[in-house]
Amino acid sequence: MRKLQITRPDDWHVHFRDGEALLHTAPASAKHFSRALVMPNLKPALTTLASLLAYRERIIAAVGQNHQFTPYLTFYLNEQVLADELLQAKKHDCILGAKLYPAGATTNSEQGARSIGALYPLLETMQDCGLVLQIHGEVTHGDIFEREALFISEYLAPLVRDFPALRIVLEHISTRAAVDFVMQAPDTVAATITPHHLRYNRNQLLAGGIKPHYYCLPILKHERDQRAVQQAAVSGNAKFFAGTDSAPHTVGSKESACGCAGIYSSPFAVAMYADVFASLDCLNKLDPFMGRFGADFYQLAQNKEQIELVEQPQIVPQTLPFGHKQVVPVAAGDTLPWCINE
Repeated sequence: MRKLQITRPDDWHVHFRDGEALLHTAPASAKHFSRALVMPNLKPALTTLASLLAYRERIIAAVGQNHQFTPYLTFYLNEQVLADELLQAKKHDCILGAKLYPAGATTNSEQGARSIGALYPLLETMQDCGLVLQIHGEVTHGDIFEREALFISEYLAPLVRDFPALRIVLEHISTRAAVDFVMQAPDTVAATITPHHLRYNRNQLLAGGIKPHYYCLPILKHERDQRAVQQAAVSGNAKFFAGTDSAPHTVGSKESACGCAGIYSSPFAVAMYADVFASLDCLNKLDPFMGRFGADFYQLAQNKEQIELVEQPQIVPQTLPFGHKQVVPVAAGDTLPWCINE
């Protein structure tokens, strides 16, 4: 039985939802992760400092006193956000930046940005005060499998050029185009990588029938894109670090005529990352990818605590509680070869 000690990991991109769902989603992350950057695409979207701080209190209450866990927050960046609110946020260590959703690009993005050019004054403020811009990097036109690459060429490249000191995270990358761009970009640009974009490609979503619980945005891509993302994750390049993009929806919301985009992975994400790194014979690269690179990019202290991974099989349950309803986790019913020694 192989064992591996790693720094207690961080999740730099996660969705907890709100209300009674928090009682399940927040503890699921707090059980294994030390810190998490929690996304603001609630209804209504978190566009004010007061709404972010109130949401953080709800997260902390849901986690309870049994976990040493730090939630970080980020503004939902659109034309309604005030520059003064961004400036005031620098007084709060728990707020790290602002998240850019192009309107209509993903779940709860209806209030997203309709003109990235209109956000330039806010981006100037963020650059000046050291806040990080997180980006859902997809356009809302063209072939769905090409939308990430189109966003990079149409919007991200100009942003990097126009704001040379602004730190930018291209979230949940899913294509070779994204890997290549981040590798060639200045050190102000980084990317998060999810366990599902490492483990799966569009075959798992579409072959033999549509699998709604593998539907996410950015959508799972070609196998060659999956391989490129895998190689980025295990490269030891500090620009790439873990962000699960765990995004739960109820069974009914997924298994419908118009199913929601989002994959729930938090309870098993660490084991999934370990499985991929082990399959690529790169377990020695797991610790910095999950526990160091993201903290460095966000200019935070590295975690001191460690956890132990054990090569011991565990079966992912078919469903998990999600408020008073149920959610189907990714890899439901599958056996994962690694688990965390509790």
